[in-house]
Amino acid sequence: MSSSASSPQQIKDEVKVVEAKAVNQTIAQLRSLAAGAAGGLCAVVVGHPFDLVKVRLQTAEKGVYSSAMDVVRKTVAREGLARGLYAGVSAPLVGVTPMFAVSFWGYDVGKTLVERFSVVPVKNNTPQYSIAQISAAGFFSAIPMTLITAPFERVKVLLQIQGQNPPPPGQKPKYSGGTDVVRQLYKEGGIRSVFRGSAMTLARDGPGSAAYFAAYEYIKRSLTPKDADGNVTGDLSLSAVVCAGGAAGIAMWIPVFPVDTIKSRLQSAPGKPTIGGTIRAVYGNGGFKAFFPGFGPALARAVPANAATFLGVELAHKFMKKMFDE
Repeated sequence: MSSSASSPQQIKDEVKVVEAKAVNQTIAQLRSLAAGAAGGLCAVVVGHPFDLVKVRLQTAEKGVYSSAMDVVRKTVAREGLARGLYAGVSAPLVGVTPMFAVSFWGYDVGKTLVERFSVVPVKNNTPQYSIAQISAAGFFSAIPMTLITAPFERVKVLLQIQGQNPPPPGQKPKYSGGTDVVRQLYKEGGIRSVFRGSAMTLARDGPGSAAYFAAYEYIKRSLTPKDADGNVTGDLSLSAVVCAGGAAGIAMWIPVFPVDTIKSRLQSAPGKPTIGGTIRAVYGNGGFKAFFPGFGPALARAVPANAATFLGVELAHKFMKKMFDE
């Protein structure tokens, strides 16, 4: 005689499976946080000088700089090599660990949501996500990241442009460092002042992250070994990681660079600027081309910085797998 009800032992086994999945998912997300932090540190070390040039071109008055190399020459002459090219680096160094950690954690959570609401075939123990699914997960990663990115971008931009207009001899600069920027911004306008530019940060990072992760996965997949049926085997190719990471950075910047220019202007302007007013001011200063100052340095930075980011992430994952799984 058979019973339709599950036996107590079957129920216990099912509970154990659910608990194991929950634990494994938690560990995977913690690893994503750690790997993202490692990748972010690599990105800052490699990419900050390029980012500084981009921001100064975006925020300087017309005619101050003739080119990206002119920014470098004047910055080094005025502030020195390391101090000049790494001006404002304290904010991304402090913020980059949680920022990139949350980005890659959000991407991991995004992929989990994709698996929950759509079909993801698994071949060779490797999920075979479509580009649309990767894009959706990438867009999701920008949502929690904005809470960290927006205030740190605000601090970084203000510290980066401060060096453009050094105070008269004997006078100290307005901001002594990242903490001082936050203190003064909060004093001037409360938490809203610290988080100014959050909407434009999300408008940049949402589609930017979708393009970023989609390009990375597509190119890495194209360069990674496959089985006879064309399915990715999961083998790590460091050369593929470097190529895909560099290309991902370019794919991220091309569609969203005008939004980044608006964000930089909005976050660096005095008073209480609006998004609409900032867009009109930028357009009135040079038309459509005015939305693309610093485009060259941004793309030049994108290749090495993002290659370093994904290399750091993949190597961190590989290291953790070797340490804890073998």
